[in-house]
Amino acid sequence: MTRSSLIPVTVLTGFLGAGKTTLLNRILSEQHGHKIAVIENEFGPEGVDHELLVQDYNEQIVEMNNGCICCTVRGDLARILKELRDKQASGALDFERVIIETTGMANPGPVTQTFFMDEAVAESYLLDAVITVVDGVHGPQTLDEQVEAQNQVGFADRILVSKTDLIDADALAALRARLTRMNPRAGIKGVNFGQTEIADILDIRGFNLNAILDIAPEFLDGGHDHDHDHEGAHGDAIGAFVFKASRPFEALRLEEFLDAIVQVHGNDLLRYKGVLWVNESDRRVVFQGVHMMMGSDLGRKWESGETRSSKMVFIGRNLPTATILEGLERCLISE
Repeated sequence: MTRSSLIPVTVLTGFLGAGKTTLLNRILSEQHGHKIAVIENEFGPEGVDHELLVQDYNEQIVEMNNGCICCTVRGDLARILKELRDKQASGALDFERVIIETTGMANPGPVTQTFFMDEAVAESYLLDAVITVVDGVHGPQTLDEQVEAQNQVGFADRILVSKTDLIDADALAALRARLTRMNPRAGIKGVNFGQTEIADILDIRGFNLNAILDIAPEFLDGGHDHDHDHEGAHGDAIGAFVFKASRPFEALRLEEFLDAIVQVHGNDLLRYKGVLWVNESDRRVVFQGVHMMMGSDLGRKWESGETRSSKMVFIGRNLPTATILEGLERCLISE
């Protein structure tokens, strides 16, 4: 299949009670014109309203009245994705995209890895983005107490803060600053009662290698070293740091160093991404990874007269920031 014919998939995550179910119910009931297959990757009391989702508990796939399809996964996500694809190919089901809601206690990592590790899934589906809903009222406490909630923030391509009408401006600003420290590459937007534009959730292209490397500008204000306080006042295990360089990388040295970092710290590396200036290449090299899986691609050509540079962002749990920054520095061509 060509890349353009792949079915885009959005992973919707957020801690219990954050409001992702409200958001999902809205997607399922609104006349938005999209034919969406929604996969509910949990089955239990915290799941989406069963009256809406599953009329018959023995039925795995339910069609909604607005063109949506709903599935509950009791087992393997890859299996249900292939099943849906087969039904689409045979004409039994009609859908254009997929939204996967993860359980509130889940680390989105294994879900996202399904799209890289399973060839049959990768041949049919394109992982678009991870959207994380954070509870504006209870979010700070949840982040203090739950490592899974921190993982969900670290994985996000976009963060939707719910219940913003119930907190004052200072509390919201503090929460936004904390989320930015944890993940400076995710856009943050407030939502009330699940009211957000469908465009805020779909076609983000957060997992597209050639998507722009967005990093919150306030995070970069202090240059790449200010990250040493990235745990902030809250002691968040999840944090981010950025590496920037105006000299080219030596390709082989960089590859060996990144391989070593991923081998040692892969489980604690949630997301990492970069746009790189590499010696002997007239094109950008774009790379990104999830845990221990890393991929790279050639980006567009450097324009003549364009200032060449590299920029990388790492988001993970208790990473040895100084060690990684120094190692990257040693991979640069010496002046």
